Amino acid sequence: MEPKTAAANALEAVLEARPGESLLVVTDDVRSDVGRAFAQGAVELGLWTRMVVLTTQENTFRSAVPDHLIEMINGANQPDVFINTLRGPSQETPFRIKIIKLETRKGRSRLGHCPGITMDMLTDGALAMTKEQHVKMQSEARDLIALLQDVTSVRVTAPAGSDFTLSVKGRTWFSDTYVDWKTMKWMNLPTGEVLVGPVETAMQGTLVCDLAYGGGAGALKRPVRIEVKNGLVVKLDTDDKEVLKAIEQTQATDEMAKHVGEFAIGLNPKARIVREFLESEKIGNAIHVAFGNNMDYPGVVANNSATHQDFLVGKPTVTITYADGRSRIIMENGALRMKE
Repeated sequence: MEPKTAAANALEAVLEARPGESLLVVTDDVRSDVGRAFAQGAVELGLWTRMVVLTTQENTFRSAVPDHLIEMINGANQPDVFINTLRGPSQETPFRIKIIKLETRKGRSRLGHCPGITMDMLTDGALAMTKEQHVKMQSEARDLIALLQDVTSVRVTAPAGSDFTLSVKGRTWFSDTYVDWKTMKWMNLPTGEVLVGPVETAMQGTLVCDLAYGGGAGALKRPVRIEVKNGLVVKLDTDDKEVLKAIEQTQATDEMAKHVGEFAIGLNPKARIVREFLESEKIGNAIHVAFGNNMDYPGVVANNSATHQDFLVGKPTVTITYADGRSRIIMENGALRMKE
């Protein structure tokens, strides 16, 4: 698919951008080709469009938002839509969180946040979708969210060894596939998940990440085993020492970095396991769990970590339990089961 076409489809179908609205694209110099595709797609849709290019340096990671960007974001006429096409190293997660907070603090702008996005996501991957494909995925997400109302707990088992439970009592399920005009929750692009911020102190069991994790490493060569008690990571283990070191560094960011922050079900039929986890987490036969920040999720949440790191589990079986005690399987060996 032509990049600007894929970008325009996402802007129109996901962020509901309309002619005459304004857009600010925030991009790194190393992702400016992707930022430009969004700008071109926006112009063809009739949006008033600006693009800010941030200079990057190899092995140097940003922590502060540049003053000129803060001024543009906080201007009297804040853009209707933001697109962030930024590089995706975990060391810059705190920086990206700061940008998100600035762009969403007034509660009226729509945001497509794209850490680690690549051009081939637009041409061949999870963003290479027609407007009709976006609408179909949005319909599946709405049906799944309806099914998840009044669920109090989730259990996940998987062939690689995962067996854990999460409490989601009182928590709000949502999707990144469409704009919720009530909450104005920002979303990642590409889209493709239904997710929740589970109770941060109630995950129990073993998570075995066998596909990929949020560290820019692509497909894992060795699985990562994570033992969790009362929502807190108590043990990490993998034969890949480089991956282990990277995860430990992220989880050492602060106290809440080791507490669970997210549970999500993937839905995107075009998503692939690639180096950038932004796309990998959306694949349609997997779930993922994140440890760290969830403060911008709708409803009740409590993880205020400065970081957020995801772990992808393949071919899961997901069992949900409702407040009245009923249980049902909604995913079996990676396949969704929407009907009993």
